[in-house]
This record gives sequence, C-alpha cells and structure tokens, in this order.
Amino acid sequence: MKPAVKVAVTGAAGNIAYSLIFQIASGNMLGKDQPVILQLIEIPPAMGVLQGVLMELDDCAFPLLESVMATDDIHKGFEDIDYALLVGARPRSKGMERSDLLLSNAEIFSAQGKAINAVAKPSVHVLVIGNPANTNALIAMHNAPDISCKQFTAMMRLDHQRTLAQLEIKTGVHHTKITKVAVWGNHSATQYPDINHALLDGKAALDCVEQAWVENALIPTVQNRGAAIIEARGASSAASAALSGVYHMNDWILGSHHNDWISMAVCTSGQYDIEQDLIFSFPVTCDHEDYKIVEGIEMNDFSLARLKITEQELIQERDAVRHLL
Repeated sequence: MKPAVKVAVTGAAGNIAYSLIFQIASGNMLGKDQPVILQLIEIPPAMGVLQGVLMELDDCAFPLLESVMATDDIHKGFEDIDYALLVGARPRSKGMERSDLLLSNAEIFSAQGKAINAVAKPSVHVLVIGNPANTNALIAMHNAPDISCKQFTAMMRLDHQRTLAQLEIKTGVHHTKITKVAVWGNHSATQYPDINHALLDGKAALDCVEQAWVENALIPTVQNRGAAIIEARGASSAASAALSGVYHMNDWILGSHHNDWISMAVCTSGQYDIEQDLIFSFPVTCDHEDYKIVEGIEMNDFSLARLKITEQELIQERDAVRHLL
C-alpha cells in the first residue's frame, strides 16, 4: 500500500460534498491503491450535520479510508494536506445575480488561500468548485503566494461533460467515443463550448451536426445548464458537480486518458492572447500531477469572438475583487 495522503474538503456538510466525500473514500478519485485521510471543514452551524456524515463514513468501512477529522478551523483542516477541494461557498439561489455571489464569497476564499499558504504542503493541489469558481480560485491563489500558481485550478469539467452529453443526445454517438471537445473561459453563461476540432468515433463533429444547432442549441444549452437545473429542482446541481470534481482530480493527479483533451480552468500567462493573471478554462492534457495547455489550436473568427466575451467577464470579476488579490 502507498502512504496515505491527506485530502481536505470544505463545505463538507453540503450537498456537493455529500456526494464527493464518499467517492474520495472509495478510491474513485485517487486510485484503488491510494489510502486517504479526510480532513473535513465546515462552518460552526453545520458541524452537527457533519457528524452525521462521519457516522455514515464509519458505517461504510472503506478499506482505503485511514482516518477522518472534522473541524470548523480552516488552519486545522488544511494542515499538511496534499489535496484540497474547495467546495464550500454561499450557494447560488434562484434569481441571485452573479455579482452578488462573487462578492459574498470573495472573503471566504481569501481566508482559505492564506490558511493553505500557511499550513498545507508546498506541493498541495487545489481544486475550486464553489462558485463563482474561476475568480474564487484566483482569490485563493493570490492569497497563497508561496504555492505555485499551477497548483490552483477551477472546475470546468462539469461543462465539458455537459458538452459531451449534448453531442451524444444529438448524434447518438456514445460520449466515450467523442474526443477533443473543449470548453473555454469562465464557468458562467459566457463560457464557450467548442466542438470545432471534436471527433465523433473518429469523424469530424462538424460533419455530423448543423452549425445552426451548434450556435442556437449546443452553446446556450451548456452555458445555461446550471440555471436550468436550478429552475427544475429548486437547487443547484450537486451529484453531477461532485462527480466532475472526481474526474478533474483523477485526470490531473493520475493522468488524462489516451492523451485526450479535458477542460480545466488554470492561471493564464498569455496563451491564445488571453490576458495574464486570470483563471481561464483551456483544453489541457495531464500527466504526473501536472497539466499542459494544448497549444496551436486553429481558431476561427466566431471562436475568437467568443473567447473575448468570456475573457472580458473574467477581467470584470477580477477587478471587482482586486482589493483581495
């Protein structure tokens, strides 16, 4: 057996974490040969609910789960961790403006970044799931100056999976046979699901669907899927978000499959003429706890215009929280 690794999860009594924690403990995230120590973090009013989660973890008797700790102290929760999944955030509710969500969560991620910087392992890998995830990740990253910016990411995998699902529904090609899908930009209604280079069982996706469907159905459906789920069930997506976090970390830490593209929001340094110092989603490949942005993708005018729209939104979000950077 490998030595156990420490995994911190914030918002551990929430709906997303409830689905996520059991996936981690079962080995679905880091591998069936990787023991884990869970360090679960919540706010004081939710600690009672979290005790119920601990009871269920006990009852599951996971072979890979070495120990569990629950705390409302972020410094204890992040101490000596290898991986952090920052799930806890004020949830987006029906009718809530994105700007309100941004400001209400900004100070949370500022404090978490500082605590990670102070007590986590220097090699810690951080995934931000709590929305608005891209800018929350930027805030946490800036408040952890001793940790490489490449070790902070935000989750766009849910949008990537949503794009695959819509292509499967449209064409009948199973999603496991669809490759080279990309989702660019922000986890918001400005994101750009891009199938210009996608292959459906080896055949160009654009030969299988109409451009009008791409522009009028695929893109807006993926962009607004989160809001549609809130409208339908009265709450944000939880199970699909948790599973996407598992996929994200599994590929990042263990390597992406068959060298296919996955979508991850990472810190920019000028790629594709996107402004530096944003957390922006690109197609990437992963290997040995590292990622590499796929470079040299040809972009048509339609795609370039879409990238600029989502870039501008991220610039505006960054400017709104600049006092915390």
